Amino acid sequence: MIRNCSSGMKFLRMTLLILHSCLDSRSDCFKVVGPDVPLFVEAGKDLVLPCSIKPNTSAVDMRVEWFRLDVVDTLVHLYENHKEMSGGQDQSYRGRTALFREELQKGNASLRLSDVRVSDEGRYKCFIKDKSWYDDIIVRVTVEALGTQPVITMEGYDSSGGISLVCESGGWNPEPEVLWLDREGVTLTAEATETHRDTEGFRVKCRITVYNSNKFYCRLLQKHHMTEAEIIIPSNIFLAWKFAVTGILVSVLAGLGLMITAVLYQKNETERKRLQEEIKKDQLHTVDVTLDPESAHPGLILSDDGKQVTCGDTRQNLPDNPKRFNESVSVVGKEGFSSGRFYFEVQVSGKTKWDLGVARESINTKGEITLTPQNGFWTVWLRNENEYEACAGPGVSLPMRKKLQKVGVFVDYEEGLVSFYDVEARSHIYSFTGQSFTEKLYPFFSPCRNDEGKNSAPLIISPVNYY
Repeated sequence: MIRNCSSGMKFLRMTLLILHSCLDSRSDCFKVVGPDVPLFVEAGKDLVLPCSIKPNTSAVDMRVEWFRLDVVDTLVHLYENHKEMSGGQDQSYRGRTALFREELQKGNASLRLSDVRVSDEGRYKCFIKDKSWYDDIIVRVTVEALGTQPVITMEGYDSSGGISLVCESGGWNPEPEVLWLDREGVTLTAEATETHRDTEGFRVKCRITVYNSNKFYCRLLQKHHMTEAEIIIPSNIFLAWKFAVTGILVSVLAGLGLMITAVLYQKNETERKRLQEEIKKDQLHTVDVTLDPESAHPGLILSDDGKQVTCGDTRQNLPDNPKRFNESVSVVGKEGFSSGRFYFEVQVSGKTKWDLGVARESINTKGEITLTPQNGFWTVWLRNENEYEACAGPGVSLPMRKKLQKVGVFVDYEEGLVSFYDVEARSHIYSFTGQSFTEKLYPFFSPCRNDEGKNSAPLIISPVNYY
């Protein structure tokens, strides 16, 4: 019993000595503080993860380590021996993290994370250590991503003559709510939403069966965002099924087919005229675009007038600068736009692959780039001679009846709209809608590599022919 009491007294004296040491040396004992609530950020934006020492003590001579708690062995950023160390840093964070070095003297060890991705969502630990003391805090990050424009497709008839419609969209975070509505905005009963998740967010698919002609909307809702697509089902589509299942004579079916064709042609003709008028209006905002040689990848060859670009066989010895693409064979226009509307046209004939669109001012030009709105690119591309895709993250396949010869690009900055047109067919290709622009946007071009001459044709910024 006496031994137990003696041991307890020793433990108490040891505790008091430690506390006394802390009180005597404020530099040895400190507390790391940060936010108590999760941080919210939109994909593609930059984020500061707060972390500092209290009482204010210089962290210049300390070790500052940021790492992920929910991903094993993921070092996000390390500062040690007065240097920011890249060795051991997870590849996905390379070039995207930095401390505020001038703030370390004040005990501020906050981390700047650039071009936030959906995969960055999670828990981060800020760990600070000096020679005799350490402490840490956990910062929670929630990433919100606006997904792709929903696409509605018609799968076919069910056994009772209803038409099955499918709505799909990807790249969302968190998972959006999917609603089907009719022309009057009445919510319709649909099947349960199918959801799949990967590193870039949620992909959703929702089916509904309709039994009457109407205009139907597929609407995707998030806390801060809403986007929708529409489809019109004419009554003739339902009539076709009724005639088919009752075995009406082929001649009657043929006559009905002609009637449906006439109705659809009338509708298509109306739509075609509407698109032509829309393109005419967009062309009124034509701007003079010239390629910026300071941004061009060293493998690109620009014409003297700055209107054509192709990829050469050799890499030129050009001075590096923050604007120049060093891996992606790309180039941007000289002039950026931070308001209003602008339109330009690019000849893409003779090529097997290319990228085209607009990019925000703060894009990362170093290393390989991924063309998504989250990374600051609103583009479409061609691959394998006839495979067109909108780079919406994930990509949206764009079926084309004929190979594109000239592409029109239209931007409405305030509306958050980027549209692409087939200039020769006077038809719409794809639109990014509901975007939020906060920086200058620059025309973006990539002729892609020339594949030993197979893709040597240039991209040409063309004068606009007004209709």
